[in-house]
Amino acid sequence: MREPTFLILTALATGPRHGYGIIQEVTVLSDRRVTLLPGTLYTALDRLTAQGLVEPDREEVVDGRLRRYYRLTPGGLAALESETARLRQLATAAETRLRALRPRTT
Repeated sequence: MREPTFLILTALATGPRHGYGIIQEVTVLSDRRVTLLPGTLYTALDRLTAQGLVEPDREEVVDGRLRRYYRLTPGGLAALESETARLRQLATAAETRLRALRPRTT
């Protein structure tokens, strides 16, 4: 799973969000390393919807503009859990190897 996809799913883990809300949350989650452009986000949301990982939640009009909210599906939650476990395993392996490189203090 690519990092932007992981971050989008993570942003939706706390509940439904509209597009701009997802963009803001991804920026916060990534400590400003990842900034999604609207076109990139909506292309990803279309793909994730087609894969059954997210689905539209509701729509509302705010200041004359339509906001579509998205939410994780059970499959999206499972995919996020699986990827989180995979990343945790990789990070643990890297930490173990890094500890082995550090000089031991007595």
